[in-house]
Amino acid sequence: MSRLIPLMFGVLSMSSVGLLCACDSKGKPSAQDSTAVEGEGDNARGEAAAIKATDAWLRLVDAGQYAESWREAAPLFKGAVTEHQWAAQVGAVRKPLGAVVSRTLKSATPATSLPGAPDGHYVVIQYDTVFAHKQHAVETVTPMLDKAGQWRVSGYFVR
Repeated sequence: MSRLIPLMFGVLSMSSVGLLCACDSKGKPSAQDSTAVEGEGDNARGEAAAIKATDAWLRLVDAGQYAESWREAAPLFKGAVTEHQWAAQVGAVRKPLGAVVSRTLKSATPATSLPGAPDGHYVVIQYDTVFAHKQHAVETVTPMLDKAGQWRVSGYFVR
C-alpha cells in the first residue's frame, strides 16, 4: 500500500490519502509548461541547482530534522502547513519506511505552470528510492525558485 505525504504546493489533507497538484494519480508530472527556467541560465544549470537544493532538503528529512526542513522550505509550503503539522505528517509517513537505503534521480522536469500552484519557476523531481522497509518507492519533490533566486522545496510526496 502506498503512503502519501499529502503536501504539494500548499495542499494539505490530514487524511494522508490525496495529493494531486503537480502529479497525476501515479505520481508522474501532469501537463506542464516545460520551457527553460528563466533567470537560471540554461535549462541544465537551473535543473542542477534545483536538484542540489532538493538533495540538501531531503538530507534534513532523512535525518528526521523535520522542523528544519520546514524552515528551509518555500514560503508557499510554509503558508500551507505549520511547522508542527508538517513534522507530525512527515514523521507519521517516513518513520515506518525506515532509513533510506538508496535514492536515484529518475527525472527532473522544469515547469512554469503547475495545477494548484501560482505560476513561477519549478522543477518536478522524481527519485527511485529504496527504504529499509519499502523496496520500491518514488519520491516526488518540487522545488521552486523564490524571489531571492534560491530554490526551495514547495512540495513533497512519496508513494
